[in-house]
Amino acid sequence: MEHDGPGGSVTSREVVPIERIQGAIRRLRGQNIILDADLARLYAVETKAVVRAVNRNRERFPADCMFQLTVEEFAALRYHSGTSNPRGGRRYRPFAFTEQGVAMRRWSGAMTRSSRSSSMPFAS
Repeated sequence: MEHDGPGGSVTSREVVPIERIQGAIRRLRGQNIILDADLARLYAVETKAVVRAVNRNRERFPADCMFQLTVEEFAALRYHSGTSNPRGGRRYRPFAFTEQGVAMRRWSGAMTRSSRSSSMPFAS
C-alpha cells in the first residue's frame, strides 16, 4: 500500500489500515463517529467534496447516520484539538458520521464520482 506520508491519504486500492480508521473515530453524543474531514482523508478526497456530497444528497443521510455538530460541540472540538484560532481553519460546523453512516452503501453513490469511494472496504 502506498501513502503520501504519515497519516496521509492512501493512494492505492488496498485496504485502509485499521489503525487509521480507529484513529479517526471519536465519541460524541454517546456514539462512535467520524468527522467529515477524517472521512475525506480516508476516502482520499478533499473535505469540501464530502460536504458537497452531503449537501447535494441530504435524503441519503438520515439523522441516525449523520448529523452536524452544534456550535457548542464545534467550539469544544476546536478547543481540544488546539485549533481555536478564530481566523484560521474551518468556518462551518463539521458533519459527524455514525458507524451506520460510514457503512452505508449509499455513501459510495453520494461521493462526487470518486473512484476511491467505491473501493473502500468499510463503505460497503
